[in-house]
Amino acid sequence: MIVAAVLIGLALALFAGAFFSRRRFGLLGLALTAGATLSTLWSYDAGLVIASTGLVPVGPITNAVSLSLVVLLPAIVLLFHGYKYKAAFSRIIGSLLFTILALAFLIEPIGFALPLEGTSAYLYEQAIYYKDVVISIGVILAIIDLFFTKPAHVAEKNNKKK
Repeated sequence: MIVAAVLIGLALALFAGAFFSRRRFGLLGLALTAGATLSTLWSYDAGLVIASTGLVPVGPITNAVSLSLVVLLPAIVLLFHGYKYKAAFSRIIGSLLFTILALAFLIEPIGFALPLEGTSAYLYEQAIYYKDVVISIGVILAIIDLFFTKPAHVAEKNNKKK
């Protein structure tokens, strides 16, 4: 039950952040990919920094929080800068894809900190099993989304010609 509550709460927060910022999925998805790459390089150091603050108890929770923060930090920064969706339907789809990709990247760190038993353990194992497929499809979709992004100066020149 705790695992489901944490995942649902995290999913709602990620979706809301992406939806209300109106940022495009392509840039946010690739930022998550960069964060996941950095988390493999900085996991130990980030854990030490988080533990030194005293905000999180030392142990598996520190590791989970530090890995999650490093994965999410590039995307969080880009929530305040970048290309935006104009249509509400596009915002919903982009936010949903961002949420799914972020949860796929965060599923392992979440598993370090939460008690997994019974149904929660089974669902966690299934999520881990399909994580690589979800990440692969998500990164491909993020790259495709970038192809549909027009730089601001090109859009302004096209509007002036009309």
